[in-house]
Amino acid sequence: MGNLLFIVLGLVLLIAGGNWLLKSAVALSLRMNIPKIVVGMTVVSFATSAPELIVSIKAALDGFPDLALGNVVGSNIANLGLVLAITVIMGSIDVRKSFYTTDWPVMMLASLLFGGFIYFDGELQQYEGIILVSFLFVFLVYLLRFQKTAVVDEMPEDDVPLPLYKIVLFLGIGGTALWGGSELLIDGSVGLASSFGVSDRIIGITIVSVGTSIPELAASVIAVLKKEKAISLGNLIGSNIFNLLAVLGITSIITPITVMDQGLLSSDIFWMLGISFLVLPLVFFPKGLRLGWRDGLILLAFYVTFVYFTIK
Repeated sequence: MGNLLFIVLGLVLLIAGGNWLLKSAVALSLRMNIPKIVVGMTVVSFATSAPELIVSIKAALDGFPDLALGNVVGSNIANLGLVLAITVIMGSIDVRKSFYTTDWPVMMLASLLFGGFIYFDGELQQYEGIILVSFLFVFLVYLLRFQKTAVVDEMPEDDVPLPLYKIVLFLGIGGTALWGGSELLIDGSVGLASSFGVSDRIIGITIVSVGTSIPELAASVIAVLKKEKAISLGNLIGSNIFNLLAVLGITSIITPITVMDQGLLSSDIFWMLGISFLVLPLVFFPKGLRLGWRDGLILLAFYVTFVYFTIK
């Protein structure tokens, strides 16, 4: 019971911390007159991936590498199989051309690069982390130079200028909440795994990964309920790219990550590659550049099957 309470409290702190970090990041960009596109593709992306990043670094440093890897792999599967599925079941979304020209190829390339690095030796080395982060840097430079029009400000009404003391306060509170939340979440997850006799990988790939995907899910559902344009597919794919290149890249630079549970190599990575690939045909069939409720049901069925076989 105590472990479950730690997990819930940890998730609440991670979500709140990420939100405060986001607010301060946007306010800082307004104050310093930094173009929205630059902040959107850098600070905001890092802020929304902050829960995954903090949890993965903390787990790897504490000697729970499977929690760090499971969190990212599971989060990427949950973003498409759960968050995107629920979003398009509630209301269909139109897909931009940048999906098949940039976003999807980069996500597949990042997924295959990570898979190749970890599959053959079961370890993500420091130099491999440097390659992942370098790839992210090149991708961001490309986006900023050639794809400014592809990035749309989803919620411009949220851009509230804040006084400097509030920006510093939100940054401080957000950072502290993320750190405290990651401590509680990892303690609770490891405790729950040992009490039920399951591996860190299974807890990481189910409970922890869904928890760190909650901010994306909440944003999607709110957008649908407000009758606004739902969170774009590009945002979720962007989140997956950041998880692989930034979260695992930075974590492995700080400390190499070794796979403990072979299920991650024999099963989880292939599920992640499978759902990442599946999105492409769903976008084009039966209606071109559109995702509807039928596609949502297929993605959700994929995710439920994945969870069933993982726990089994």
